[in-house]
Amino acid sequence: MSTATAMSWTEANHTYLVAEFARLKERLGMTAMLASGIPEPQDSPFAIDRLTAMFGLTDFERDLLLLCAGVEMDSELAARCAEMHQLSQRPYVTFGLAMSLLENPHWSAFTPVRPLRRFHLVELSNSGGFATAPVRIDERVLHYLAGMHVPDPSLNSLITPIAGAPLVAEEHRNTATSIARILREASQVAPVLHLCGDDAFGQEDVAALVTQALGLELFSIRLEDLPGSTQDLERLVWLLEREALLLPATFLLQCGNSSMTAAANYLADKLPFSFFLATQEPVRLHRAYARFDVNKPAAREQHDLWVRALNGAASNMNGGLARISQQFRLSARMIYHTGMLASTNSAELNPDTLWKACRSLARPKLEDLAQRISPAATWGDIVLPELQMRMLRHMSTQAWHRMRVHEHWGFAGKGKRGLGVSALFCGESGTGKTLAAEVLASELGLDLYRIDLASVVSKYIGETEKNLKIIFDAAEEGGVLLLFDEADALFGKRGEVKDSHDRYANIEVGYLLQRMESYAGLAVLTTNLKASLDRAFQRRLRFTITFPFPDAAQREAIWAKVFPSSTPTRGLDMKKLSQLNVAGGNIRNIALNAAFLAADCDGPVGMEHLLEAAKLEAHKIERPLAGAELRGWV
Repeated sequence: MSTATAMSWTEANHTYLVAEFARLKERLGMTAMLASGIPEPQDSPFAIDRLTAMFGLTDFERDLLLLCAGVEMDSELAARCAEMHQLSQRPYVTFGLAMSLLENPHWSAFTPVRPLRRFHLVELSNSGGFATAPVRIDERVLHYLAGMHVPDPSLNSLITPIAGAPLVAEEHRNTATSIARILREASQVAPVLHLCGDDAFGQEDVAALVTQALGLELFSIRLEDLPGSTQDLERLVWLLEREALLLPATFLLQCGNSSMTAAANYLADKLPFSFFLATQEPVRLHRAYARFDVNKPAAREQHDLWVRALNGAASNMNGGLARISQQFRLSARMIYHTGMLASTNSAELNPDTLWKACRSLARPKLEDLAQRISPAATWGDIVLPELQMRMLRHMSTQAWHRMRVHEHWGFAGKGKRGLGVSALFCGESGTGKTLAAEVLASELGLDLYRIDLASVVSKYIGETEKNLKIIFDAAEEGGVLLLFDEADALFGKRGEVKDSHDRYANIEVGYLLQRMESYAGLAVLTTNLKASLDRAFQRRLRFTITFPFPDAAQREAIWAKVFPSSTPTRGLDMKKLSQLNVAGGNIRNIALNAAFLAADCDGPVGMEHLLEAAKLEAHKIERPLAGAELRGWV
């Protein structure tokens, strides 16, 4: 509707309302000048006529509502009502007054089942008798009759308007078309529209497309924000039902977790119109419903969405969009906004800037549950036997070519299980497990997040899975490498279930493995005690890599790499240093401490500094040093 048309309707609606007040004044014995011509709306009924039809009001109920509105908007009507009560302090309508003055009165209009009171179009005061108590029009209804279409202000903290998105996945658009057709054809049944899947933004997009097609407004409601008391819930039900008719509108109920299913069923039982219910997992409702899967677009469609979002800039990506689409699981809306952000913050949009923008998406959600490690290590920084190096490179290769094998060669069509690149890194502390994860993350251009499983595991039933779900859901968007430390905290030899704790531990392990198997990024478990892990669990992981304690030759290679090229050194004997029987992590600690000792002496790092640092490290790890290990150092 254009501004000019909207203004003309508002003016015509006001003129019509004034004419209706004049008619009521005559009914009340007042002298009133009736309008010579009542305007006819061009494209929409006047507010009072629309409301009368929507709520099924009788002529008497319509006039009673108009009289209540007139008392608020017309001082002459207010004064006349006070005069008829014979008290100037009583400028209001009562049921008794309406019954005596208005045409075709019927007592049923005042009952709670009729629209005036069921939908709280008017409010009845508690003071006085039933027939003499003040009756006032509800503020929201008064504004509606005046031509102002805004939601009830008492809902402002609960409902959020949803507008159409600038970019929508084609699959979601097709789903919306199907839903709109169902609603047009469902004349007798008003089903709940259950949108199920991992794309919360996509669920909003689908609902918005449907409501646009049907001429409805759309508002979201988070079920966790619902009031707790039964009285407040009952009030919310009639508020939502009334708002659905007045605007007209419907609602998208967002169910954040399974504990909200009871609230969803309560509203499904009470609300008579169709609304949307958005969940990640399927739920059962008591009422008729239709379920539609709404998941984040697959890699191929993500690629198409990137091309549309970037417009002409997509030609500068040099094939980079294919890898971005393969690595990150983003909704259409996230693709649109990420593309806009990357374009705004970079003078020249290229695959690297877009990749970095995508990497940043998961960070806010993961920071509270995991430690982000900035991966700087490369293949040249790690020393391992040839077999372990080859297995690590296989992991990198599988991550690089996942889209070709899964999508183009059809392996994804056999199900999601087993498609994730998952691994178990076993070995003593300091043997390179975390460093290897850094190398992989650096090679693949991914963020690395370390999760201490001991801190994620909860004694409360269901909380461990909830924590893991938050981690994986956030990581899916940013395609990060997840490094789960201390796997022993969750994975033990659980083969024999002796009590409920073992049973729930198995459930937690099963959930973690299931998410690792389908995770689009890389997921790695680490343990110092491989023997403590049940072999049945190990079989579900793609790789198991054992990190051995380094021998003398490997320790010499580690010593040769440990000092940055800019570190001044003097007379270091790598062969003698390799006699110290410690792991690579300890070697790095010794080198760092020796550098500080040398800096304090304002000189290069020498063997004497390394000797002192080695003694400090041995004391820290409570390991006595043999004389042969330090022979010839100084």
